[in-house]
Amino acid sequence: MYSLEFKVSVKKDFKRISKSDTLFIKNSLLTFVENFSKDYEQKLLQSGKIKKLVGQKETLYRLKLRRYRVIYKKENNRLVILILTISTREGAYKH
Repeated sequence: MYSLEFKVSVKKDFKRISKSDTLFIKNSLLTFVENFSKDYEQKLLQSGKIKKLVGQKETLYRLKLRRYRVIYKKENNRLVILILTISTREGAYKH
């Protein structure tokens, strides 16, 4: 079972997002983590909902949630999905 952790800077990301969108994102992330498995991941990769990002120093993934993009990485040894940033599509890949 995976758990969900947020990088400290994600608090700032949530402050820039409306409360209704924040609630949607948090609920979507909880559902994502509760259902996460290799099969679920493959299904989302095929549908384009998640994508492995290229050109990064570490293995990062992008999860699409409406107009927002959640950048995350998996840490298998701790079974953690660490949320690095939450942003609109326009600003998601600039960090």
